[in-house]
Amino acid sequence: MSEKNKQNDIKIIATNRKAYHDYFIEETIEAGIELKGTEVKSVRLGHVNLKDSFARVEDGEVFLYNMHISPYEKGNIFNVDPMRDRKLLLHKHEINRLAGYVQQKGYTLIPLKIYIKRGKIKVELAVAKGKKLFDKREAIAKRDAELEIRKKMKEYLR
Repeated sequence: MSEKNKQNDIKIIATNRKAYHDYFIEETIEAGIELKGTEVKSVRLGHVNLKDSFARVEDGEVFLYNMHISPYEKGNIFNVDPMRDRKLLLHKHEINRLAGYVQQKGYTLIPLKIYIKRGKIKVELAVAKGKKLFDKREAIAKRDAELEIRKKMKEYLR
């Protein structure tokens, strides 16, 4: 699941592929994440699930909910709750901008991916607007049409 990007030294740990299907992505922002001891080791091993996770701005801070980090196998008593709320590390002006977006109707904050950049664990957070059912159908039809065109072009070029 992890791939290495040599130019920026980024190792992607987990992605939220369902987010692109369920939401229109308006803007993305990189945020640090506050983790406790054994959670870091578990994340580095790739034991993270971003499905159904979201972020919320509360009292000038941003928290990430429903992100599952499996307990570290060798962690014993130092392991914490895998579904606990985790604070995201952002500058005040970034938090204020995100809060402005989220106050608009239909917008939410969702994590797109979690990765390691220069030894630090980061989360790519997106300001997203939910898709309606007909939007999802339209996206699927468009993707299928593009796939069909690529097949025909490949067949034609042979």
